[in-house]
Amino acid sequence: MKKLFLATCAAAFVMGAAQAQTTTTEFYVVQDSSTKKCMIVDKKPTTTTTVVVGDGVFKTRTEAETAMKTVKVCTN
Repeated sequence: MKKLFLATCAAAFVMGAAQAQTTTTEFYVVQDSSTKKCMIVDKKPTTTTTVVVGDGVFKTRTEAETAMKTVKVCTN
């Protein structure tokens, strides 16, 4: 009985740790303010040389790529 309890606790711990490591990936369409070039990044920019353009956060890279085609500052 003790072994079963310990095995159950260990399994619950492993499952909880695996779930905690799962992170939500976010994509941003950003523009480099010096070159005026747009790109897609997976982290929100923290510098002043890149700014988020478009609708903000996207769940997939494909959504971000589609949005980048419609952002006026990126299509010039």
